[in-house]
Amino acid sequence: MSQLNTKPYILRALYEWCTDSGYTPHIAVWVNEQTQVPMQYVHDNEIVLNVGANASHNLTIDNEWIHFSARFNGQAEEIWIPVGHVKSLFARETGEGMAFEVVPLEKASDHTEDTADTEKPAGVSHSSKDKAAPKKGLKIIK
Repeated sequence: MSQLNTKPYILRALYEWCTDSGYTPHIAVWVNEQTQVPMQYVHDNEIVLNVGANASHNLTIDNEWIHFSARFNGQAEEIWIPVGHVKSLFARETGEGMAFEVVPLEKASDHTEDTADTEKPAGVSHSSKDKAAPKKGLKIIK
């Protein structure tokens, strides 16, 4: 039997801890062509997103993808994030949370396992500067 990745389980637990504590969960995400987010908010291949109940709609954190819809300047957007691209999940109010190693999604596995009735993105075309490799190490997020 193959071992399951612990990261999505830890993300779900941290999300639940944030909401149960009355905090607002945020995620920092490394962005490349497999990540579907509003690119105008991406800086240095990273975006920080509020995933609290008031900001995200139909949030799903499964073993491969984080998916939800959110509004940016009044415009509804579908967000698709490979779990491996999450750099951290933390409480906005305290900064408490956990940082993770970025594991880029393999292009071959992009659509190999559709686990939901919704279709996962085939990838979003971004400029070549958005395809830089993730930076190693920890970063303090306040």
